[in-house]
Amino acid sequence: MSKETLIFLCGILLTIIPFLGIPEDWRQYAILGVGIFLIIMGYALRRAVYLHRIDYGNGERGSDAFIETTSTLFEQNEVK
Repeated sequence: MSKETLIFLCGILLTIIPFLGIPEDWRQYAILGVGIFLIIMGYALRRAVYLHRIDYGNGERGSDAFIETTSTLFEQNEVK
């Protein structure tokens, strides 16, 4: 079962929990548990997408935050 399917099923479960006739205390714990599970799975999915986006395919990861230039940007002045 994929992560997306688990999130979809948890969303359905979260929607129908109030109507299942579960005692109030158990219902609150069930909603809390499903909510925490959804947060963790959502984070895992976002992290997987981010890591996939910055992956070069050869085992290296990078981003466009650093671009090396070949020209000199600043003059080399020595302090005397």
